[in-house]
Amino acid sequence: MQGQHKHINLNPAIELLEIPPGYLNTMGYVEESEVNGPGCRAVIWVQGCLRECPGCYNPDSWSFEMNQLVSVEHLVERILANPKHEGVTFSGGEPFWQAPALAHLAQQVKAHGLNVMSFTGFTLERLQSDYGPAGAQDLIDQLDLLIDGAYVESLAVHDPHSLVSSSNQRVHVFNPALEDRLNWASDQIEVHVLKDGSRIVTGYYGQLVDNELHAGD
Repeated sequence: MQGQHKHINLNPAIELLEIPPGYLNTMGYVEESEVNGPGCRAVIWVQGCLRECPGCYNPDSWSFEMNQLVSVEHLVERILANPKHEGVTFSGGEPFWQAPALAHLAQQVKAHGLNVMSFTGFTLERLQSDYGPAGAQDLIDQLDLLIDGAYVESLAVHDPHSLVSSSNQRVHVFNPALEDRLNWASDQIEVHVLKDGSRIVTGYYGQLVDNELHAGD
């Protein structure tokens, strides 16, 4: 998750209102990732972020305009259909702008034994304050892991053993069962080749090349 705070003359409320209940506006989805949290995971990148940070890996995720509208139920079915999945990670974009729908998704996959992790450019304190996005606490209540804090390019961590991409970010473990599973590395990439021939490059060095969809932390 990336971003230093920057004042943007954009109110996401109008665009968010266009998302029907029970749906998410997403930028991308990938299965069987091992660089976005512990174990083998599905990863959902949501659309929309206000920060526009230097060094952002996903500038295509900034806009709040409709990208890929997907129902929560469809995503749950897709995630659970892969028996290799141990968990789900929410990234973006900013997941907490779509907290209510993500909380509903998280509740359903957790009922089937999966764990749930999210990145956010907000701090945990901000999310839990009166000034946090709508539904933020509902999503926090469903999370097993949270990495908070904006990505700051000048504080970037280039370490294959680091869990975070910049040193200001923090790892919050809400599920003690995962305390000994903090073993992924942000300074890695994966390349996923999809059925249509397109590629998703995900991880710390994910970059958009030609017609590739990329998605980073």
